[in-house]
Amino acid sequence: MSLDHPRASAAVVIGDALIDEIRDAGGVRELVGGAALNVAVGLRRLGVPTTLVAMVGDDEAGGHIREYLADHDVRLISSEAPHGSSRAIVQRGSDGEPVYLFNEAAQRRSIRYSGAAVRAIADAELVAVSCFPFDVPREVDALVAALGETRLALDPNPRSGMLTDRDEFVRGFERVVARASIVKVGADDAALLYDGDLDALRARLRGLGVAAVLATAGAAGATLESDLGVVTAPVSALPGRVVDTVGAGDATLAAVASGLVERAPSDVDGWQLLLERAMDVAAATCRAEGGLLRTPESLMDADRGVFGS
Repeated sequence: MSLDHPRASAAVVIGDALIDEIRDAGGVRELVGGAALNVAVGLRRLGVPTTLVAMVGDDEAGGHIREYLADHDVRLISSEAPHGSSRAIVQRGSDGEPVYLFNEAAQRRSIRYSGAAVRAIADAELVAVSCFPFDVPREVDALVAALGETRLALDPNPRSGMLTDRDEFVRGFERVVARASIVKVGADDAALLYDGDLDALRARLRGLGVAAVLATAGAAGATLESDLGVVTAPVSALPGRVVDTVGAGDATLAAVASGLVERAPSDVDGWQLLLERAMDVAAATCRAEGGLLRTPESLMDADRGVFGS
């Protein structure tokens, strides 16, 4: 059942919602996650009324996902989930980076757009798409039909455990990019989908007609290129140690998208300020486990905000 109350949202996010089952030396614990869910909750925590369109099952895991979204005041329009809710088993590789093993529901994820979803998209100021099955042509067809003319922020966010056809994913992704107001790509996207050259990928996307490209390079910071010019920002230095980098990219996209809900910056200085704020938010998010967006201000007052179920 969807949290389908009649409330207009400034942003709609389309993509994945799942349970992260984290296994490490501390034992096993579960967190509500998924890239699109993280972006939706992040936008709401930044003050943007938001709706999430995602596949969520009518099972125990789906109940936890719904409760979490309700805690954060994110409206959910759920798509049918014949295989139940998605789950990712998360372990750390030898390099310290997370390694994901996805269940059948995640691997066979699908999104169908109800009348409520289509209306929410049409009414929104911005739609963000993240971790979408671009390697399934019928999913891309349905997405393109549902988007209409609403402005778009796009993050391909492929996961090797979900990716079934790399070439088809690239074709599906590039069917959509030309109409995007901004596309976020990272070093992992460049390595998994293209030849590993993030600067070349940024140039390719601009050549395909993308209005602005945000390229994130982990510890090397980020570069944002638009018709107004190129701006860069380093990783922000904040108090406290880095605990978990899993939500950094989602926090970056949410922070940039929140600044685009009304309109894109009108000059290069505006883009610079937006990128620096996004780096601040990403750095704050890395100071705690899980993908929940944090801000530098929330780090200074641990009692602020809603921390979910």
